[in-house]
Amino acid sequence: MAVSAGGVSVGGVPGSDAPAGSGSRAWTRREAARLLLASSALALAPVITASRPSRSADRPPGGGSFDETYRGRRIQGSPVSHGGLSALDVAWHVTVDGQPLHLMRRADGTWLSMVDHYSWYGTPLEATRAAVDELGPREQLRHLAPGPFGGGHPHREAQHGVRA
Repeated sequence: MAVSAGGVSVGGVPGSDAPAGSGSRAWTRREAARLLLASSALALAPVITASRPSRSADRPPGGGSFDETYRGRRIQGSPVSHGGLSALDVAWHVTVDGQPLHLMRRADGTWLSMVDHYSWYGTPLEATRAAVDELGPREQLRHLAPGPFGGGHPHREAQHGVRA
């Protein structure tokens, strides 16, 4: 038995005052919350998947090293392990025409080079080829770091009044 007060059903079974066969029923808060949670999870799934690094970024291309001529330049690269257990712990020794090209690993597993550090690439080979494209046919890599290749510190602190 359903009792109504002011046209609103009070007590009894929810939806029992609906005409038979109408197929409409009220959603409970729990059902609405489940539906909302499920739809938001489905909407976020592509975003979460896209934010993860691909498995190909973890594996060295071609099983490891590369040595090829690309646009008239000889590019060579080989993985150098830092003693870690995962592929993310591997650095690369890369040269373009015998000059070292520094590659850096990003947190998402992609690579960038010192020549173009505004773009990133899926593999060290792709990053090296992009550096060659950026250099063009005439420009060469230069040693800019201090030490045995750069010939001392470029700022020359002693000339600026800084004492060691």
